[in-house]
Amino acid sequence: MRAQSSAIAPSRIAVDAPQQRSSSFGVVQAALGVTAFSLTFPATAWGLEGFGPWSLVAVRSVLAALIAGGCLLALRVPLPARAHWPGLAVVGAGVVVGFPLLTTLALQTSTTAHAAVVVGLLPLTTAALSALRMGNRPSRTFWTAALAGAAAVVAFTVQQSGGALTGADLYLFAALLVCAAGYTEGGRLARVMPGWQVIGWALVLCAPLGVIGSALALSYEPVHLTGHSVAGLLWVAAGSQFVGLVVWYRGMAVIGIPKASQLQLAQPLLTLVWSVLLLGEHLTVAAPLTAAAVLVCIAVTQRARG
Repeated sequence: MRAQSSAIAPSRIAVDAPQQRSSSFGVVQAALGVTAFSLTFPATAWGLEGFGPWSLVAVRSVLAALIAGGCLLALRVPLPARAHWPGLAVVGAGVVVGFPLLTTLALQTSTTAHAAVVVGLLPLTTAALSALRMGNRPSRTFWTAALAGAAAVVAFTVQQSGGALTGADLYLFAALLVCAAGYTEGGRLARVMPGWQVIGWALVLCAPLGVIGSALALSYEPVHLTGHSVAGLLWVAAGSQFVGLVVWYRGMAVIGIPKASQLQLAQPLLTLVWSVLLLGEHLTVAAPLTAAAVLVCIAVTQRARG
């Protein structure tokens, strides 16, 4: 019996090793998505220097759709099955249209630090919606760490914004809900089709709306092209709207929606770092303390069993 058990052990190790590598690669991909998303608010602030809010959102969706459509055509990807189109519509409504539009409108009057409150609450909301939509049941340890991380992020970002609520909060909380719905549905679809195709087809699906919106918005909102505005537009279109979502959905498909969503607890802090470097905002001494607390929470959620 001992000889038999010793012979089985190496085979188990051989099976577990690829799974561990796959899981680690999934975490890396999801983390790259979070990094891309963390630049969205500063890039949007740059874009608003030269574009109106409606023009910025519409043009970014058209540019992202052109990139996605070109990739789909070049690789001759067949149309998704009919059963997937409702889910793709949810992804498009939440991630392609809803979240960009609502946060851009909010950033007209809100600082990036205040808007980061939404991002701090997004992981918890995404995990909750995925539990309702897909029957996920994370452990109590997972939920405790998630709530602690969200509380730390909210406390920090509210303190950074002076603790006062603004009229932009309605936009931000609405953006939180629609984005969580888009992430949840996109993560579900990424289990049956490549993640880049999920966001690619969602962008193509929304392209007609983006073209019409661009034509209307550009005719009413003045455009003043600057280096910042062009760079901001290009990033939110290519980086945030396509490349970031590609690696994000691929990561979610590997490690699961709840665990991937908790990596976004680091996103508000990364956004604040970019805000200092790109927008000249100032951080308090609370930043490193909050960063340490969030990293601990992320480590716990990644190790907690679902």
